[in-house]
Amino acid sequence: MIWRNYVFPLVTTNWLEANLNLELLILVDVSMSKVVGKKAIEYEIPLYIPNSRRLDLETALCDLNSSQTHAFPTQEQFTAVAQRLGINSESIVVFYDNQGIYSAPRAWWIFHVMGFKNVFVLDGGLPQWLLENRRVVSNTSESEAKVGNIIGIFDPQRICDSNFIVEQLNNKQLTVLDARSRDRFLGTAPEPRSGVRSGHIPNSISLPYPEVLDGHCFKTDKQLAALFSALLGNKSSTLVFSCGSGITACIILLSAVIAGYRDLILYDGSWSDWGSDFTLPIAK
Repeated sequence: MIWRNYVFPLVTTNWLEANLNLELLILVDVSMSKVVGKKAIEYEIPLYIPNSRRLDLETALCDLNSSQTHAFPTQEQFTAVAQRLGINSESIVVFYDNQGIYSAPRAWWIFHVMGFKNVFVLDGGLPQWLLENRRVVSNTSESEAKVGNIIGIFDPQRICDSNFIVEQLNNKQLTVLDARSRDRFLGTAPEPRSGVRSGHIPNSISLPYPEVLDGHCFKTDKQLAALFSALLGNKSSTLVFSCGSGITACIILLSAVIAGYRDLILYDGSWSDWGSDFTLPIAK
């Protein structure tokens, strides 16, 4: 999984099935109850890949003391949650979700920002697994998890707030990419959250997250490199990723990693933060 001197962030369904019983493997379902920006895949009964553990991103790995929607967890919160999952410093952690590619990249980025690099996303998630007629179960394996020894070390340079973006609005070496739908970006569709204005951050670029996907999976590294090159050319050295509340921004952030980009930052508050602050400029 080493790729261009960097750990490639995806594992395939073939790899996962062959390694399901690997002692170091921690497989975690991070599906979310609410899906935005696409038609949600619905299931009559819960289904999981065998040996999965369950993690609720919207509660366990969100700072619920923050007024921000889906706020990044604290370092202490992360450590406690990750240890309860049984994750050790030498573990191999694989995240997936039941929409294909949706919330798993958010969990992946949280772990990266907290200093844990041996973490991956299952390309295609549960839908791809089912499409290939691989075995599923109806329960997770939390009861089997022993407390791990992982300790989070927060890297503040990998996420930012609105103050950082305001200071960088005229910096041509930094580009904000927005994962929301193009209608929301242009302000022609209403925002789903009350009190949030329509439009986008000045000088930002629209990249709706479905455009980096091919079916349930990510597009290839060459396809994504071509996509980012068409959007950015050679003008930007730092990329900041935004969406509605910091979830789907991580999809296009992960796609940038696949395409070969490295200087990446998540605007965690995203448009729910920017659009609700009437002191901040907007464009349409």
